[in-house]
Parts: sequence; structure tokens; C-alpha cells
Amino acid sequence: MDMEKIYLTMKRTGAGNIALGVVTICAGITAGIMMIVTGANLLKKKNDISF
Repeated sequence: MDMEKIYLTMKRTGAGNIALGVVTICAGITAGIMMIVTGANLLKKKNDISF
């Protein structure tokens, strides 16, 4: 196989991994913020909750 094709494949794979990592970090931050907000909402209304 030509070395140029190998480097091109490695370049594309690296760029794809970086893009996927950024998307994963953004999704994690978004999920964390949503969990904090909903947890704070539950704590705020804990007196209204009865079992």
C-alpha cells in the first residue's frame, strides 16, 4: 500500500476521533447541567413531596 494513502487514512481517523471527542464532551456537560438543575428543583420542592 502506498505510504501516502496510509497517512491520509491516519489523518482522517485522527480528525474523526477529535470530532467525536468534542461531541462526547459537549453531551456530557449538557447532561451534567441538566441533572444539577433537576436535582436543585427537587431540593427546592422537597416540602411539597409526600409519600
